[in-house]
Amino acid sequence: MAVEFIGFVGNRNASETITLTGASFDPLYVETAAKIHESAGFDRALFALHSDSPDSFTVAAHAQAIAPKLGLLIAHRPGFIAPTLAARQFATLDHLSNGRVAPHIITGASDIEFQADGDFTTKSERYARTQEYLDIIRLEWGSEEPFDYDGRFYRVAGGRSQIRPRNAAGIPVYFGGSSPEAIEVAGKHADVYALWGESYAQVAETVAKVRAAAAPYGRSPRFSLSLRPILADTEDGAWAKAEGILARAQALLSRTGFGREDHIHAEGSRRLLAAAGDSHRADKRLWTGIAALTGAKGNSTSLVGTPDQVADALLDYHRLGISTFLIRGFDPLPDALSYGSDLIPRVKALIAREEAQAAQISASKAA
Repeated sequence: MAVEFIGFVGNRNASETITLTGASFDPLYVETAAKIHESAGFDRALFALHSDSPDSFTVAAHAQAIAPKLGLLIAHRPGFIAPTLAARQFATLDHLSNGRVAPHIITGASDIEFQADGDFTTKSERYARTQEYLDIIRLEWGSEEPFDYDGRFYRVAGGRSQIRPRNAAGIPVYFGGSSPEAIEVAGKHADVYALWGESYAQVAETVAKVRAAAAPYGRSPRFSLSLRPILADTEDGAWAKAEGILARAQALLSRTGFGREDHIHAEGSRRLLAAAGDSHRADKRLWTGIAALTGAKGNSTSLVGTPDQVADALLDYHRLGISTFLIRGFDPLPDALSYGSDLIPRVKALIAREEAQAAQISASKAA
């Protein structure tokens, strides 16, 4: 099972430990971040989307011209444009980027987020709409003849596209969401199902649920895990670094925009907060200090230790079925460089060695 590493290209230099200053969009930062991730050996980078952020599709389209080897994972919310148009937009960028594009479908989030964009649907309605939206996108990508579609949210008559995905394998659909409605949609449509950084037990549970949901469709999705690795030369140094990150995040909470909301909207956030309880630690080195501080807004749990220790923990997740790791740091650009030199090669080497050993055992049994 090959391993993929995804980084994060923000719209400016920002995190839970970096005070927001200057313009809300810094094209030079985007260009620098894209080149750093490309040179560090990341397979893709995520371009996030919020109700008040720059448009992720446009930013990613710019980044692909700057970093021609870096894959693009573009956060995309169904419901704001027609699915037929979205399919053609992604297919067009797929050709411009030589087959490097993928959408990351975001449906849950909070009602507040969607209402800021004029969408007053409930979460269950949004997942039902996403199901239809992805039905139509796949028809637009794959239908040789004009197609019709008659759903609750969308109707299409004579839909077809002159442009298809660049590669025969198509465009992979990444999908996130932990609610029962999300798992149902993932079973039918997710090529890669994305989890936040949960405990081993939680990850195993979710992988089993998604596989069961995909089985009736004859599908075998891959799985992605999002984490914030904290590395140091010694284990004690890494934990001290984590505590320093937490202290800085606490001190800057009012100036970074990562304050905890009164109500936790996302099921995934609630799962993160339950991962380690009051101790903020679980398993070998999963740390949820920042998740607890911010209300688990997105990717906020860490693996803490030396590069070898964190690589070993990532191998544990790989054994549970995780083949994609979305990793980003609290100091985004230096951390991306560090991951490229100290972490990614170690993980790939561990996985390659384990798979070679498994192949040898299989060959000896067959002999």
